[in-house]
This record gives sequence, C-alpha cells and structure tokens, in this order.
Amino acid sequence: MTFQEIKEQDGQYILRTYGRVDVALVKGKNARAWDADGKEYVDFTSGIGVNALGYADPEWAAAVAGQAGEIQHLCNYYYTPQDTALAAALCTAAGMGQAFFCNSGAEANECAFKVARKYGEKRGASTILTLTDSFHGRTLATLAATGQEVFHKDFQPLNPGFLHVPGNDLEAVAQKLDGSICAVMVESVQGEGGVVPMDGTYLQKLYALCKEKDVLFMLDEVQTGVGRTGYFYSYQQWGITPDVVTTAKGLGGGLPIGACMVAEPLRDILKPGQQGSTFGGNPVVCAGARVVVERVSKPAFLEEVKEKGEYFCQKLQELPQVEAVRGRGLMLGIRLKKGDAHDVLVKCAQRGLLVLTAKDLVRLLPPLTITREDIDEGLAIFAGVLAEL
Repeated sequence: MTFQEIKEQDGQYILRTYGRVDVALVKGKNARAWDADGKEYVDFTSGIGVNALGYADPEWAAAVAGQAGEIQHLCNYYYTPQDTALAAALCTAAGMGQAFFCNSGAEANECAFKVARKYGEKRGASTILTLTDSFHGRTLATLAATGQEVFHKDFQPLNPGFLHVPGNDLEAVAQKLDGSICAVMVESVQGEGGVVPMDGTYLQKLYALCKEKDVLFMLDEVQTGVGRTGYFYSYQQWGITPDVVTTAKGLGGGLPIGACMVAEPLRDILKPGQQGSTFGGNPVVCAGARVVVERVSKPAFLEEVKEKGEYFCQKLQELPQVEAVRGRGLMLGIRLKKGDAHDVLVKCAQRGLLVLTAKDLVRLLPPLTITREDIDEGLAIFAGVLAEL
C-alpha cells in the first residue's frame, strides 16, 4: 500500500482518537525505521518508550516467534512456564514479592487501586492520593487518578475516591493524611505531565511518611521502569522498596503487557476472583518480556543507559535554541527558547527524525539500545530544525 492509501484507510475505518503525523512505518531495526515509501528515520520515540530493545531485536524476535509456534494462548486456569518464569525474573530484579500480569499500564494501575482499597478496607480508608500533573491512564478510574484537568474534560462525572496534591510538596501530602487515605501513588518522573522529575529526598521522605501513617506507597513506573532512567526501576537509586509498583511500556519489548507488583508484606492480598485478565500472562508476550528483563537488568546495560542519557543532555544543552533539558536517563524533556514543540515534531519527521512532545516540551524516549552514531545523526537533524525556528 502507498502512504496515501494507508492514510485514507485510517481515516475511514479508525476512530480518530490520535493526532497523526504523515508517516506510516513498515519496518525497523534498532533505532532506525523505514516508511511505506522507503524513507529512513532515526527514532527517538521507541513507540513512546515501548521498544526498549529497539525495532526487531533478533533475540527478542526469536523468543516471540518460537513461543508462537508452541502455544500462543491458554486459559488462566492453567499454569504456563513463560508466565511463572517472567514473574520470578521480574520480581527478583525489582525486589518485589508477587506480580499480576495484564495488558497495559492503565490496567496495572487499576489493579493497584484494588490493592489499595483492599488494604484500606480494614480501617475504612478508601481515597487514593495522586499528584497534580500526573498521568495514570485513560480508563475512567485512571483518568480520575490523573491530575490534569485537560484529560477530564468531556468525561464527567469522574470516579470518586481520588485527590490530587502538588508534586515535591511533602506538607501538602501530610495535610491530607487524615485517616481517609489508603494509598499515595506517584511517578518518579512525570512523563505526560511535562517530564518533571520528583526530588529523590522528597520520595524518600514521602515513603517514610506513608509507613508512619500506614498508607501504601505506590509508584507508577509505567514509563520510568525497565531501565528507562538508568536503573531497572527508578526507586532503586534511592534505596526504597514501594508497597506497590506498576509497570508496562518497555517490559514487553513491543508487545502489550502490564504488571502490578506487590511487596512481600502484601503477598496474596488479592484472592481468587478478585482480579483477572483474559490475556494477562500470555505466553508469547511473556517470552519476549523475559528477554527484555534478562538484558536490561544487567548492571553494564543500565550503566550504558546512564551514559547515553548524559551524552544526550550534554549535546542538547550546547544547542543555542535550547533553554533547558530535564529528566533522567533516556527520558528527556527539552524546553525551547522559542517555537512550538508540536511544530518541531512535524518538521523533524519531514527531515527523518521521530520525536515526541509533552505539554510544551519536546520529549525524547529513544530505544535503550540506541547507538552513539544514531544519537549523533538524530541530534544533527534536530539541530537543523531548531536553527530554522
């Protein structure tokens, strides 16, 4: 199909919930992608942080194809070794007790809300506290948890049981802990909220406050997890173990998966019938995710992510049109001195570079396996676009 045929088919048959850019990708290799017309791109998006190992990683692809040729799906009444082996590897690498597998970050957060409500039931606490400018998903419950009014418009009334306070403000949290709060959920870096990092000391003190008040400390690591910040999970750099961690995006390496992990003290908090997912723990997806966890959890791999992130920051800060760069690891937001971030996204795509936006920032989430050569080529395109603003 030509690009125009693809675009017309999309317009006729797909609900218009996405603001498309005029690019139709058909194949890729690591941080390179090609469109329907054969044009080549450097990809700084990795499918919004999903393709942790880049496009078509050979080891990942072989694991997925091999499992698809054995058994592609089974009822969750039965055990599957891909499911159990992934849970063991993931919980070990994350320092958690048990995992529930589902299909997305939003579903993982929905599970976390159930864990929180079940935990708070013993003392009548049911409200979950999240942060202003947070993003936790697009289901009705995760939308209510999301602390951005722009996502709430047109979908009122929102689900009750969620309150929002400013990030990096411990006192604002403390004032809300009146006995009605069962859990606090935060992102260590707010991705959709504008790539805003939470201060490490704030997170440590928030963790201690939650422990003191018998409130669950829950981290949404849907975007920050699986090596994105240079740690397998971002909380590991501050020496804390959350009560609940949610994860998705990079975990599957390109296939749909989410997980809600609970710490050892919460083992078996949910009973049979209290949570489920038809496709959760799918053996094909788990086979790919096992490759991701095995590769990304290695210290040398994570050290390379940190080094690449530092290199990105250094080169970006040298550009005269860049006002500031923020984020952690390979999760970066770029504030421009002038120009519109979305316009920059479109112009970059026209020149052969794929980038993202977050509010008024240009956002970068490249594959964790991106090479220095691809970084340099992509940044050269980016610099050329900025020079014309």
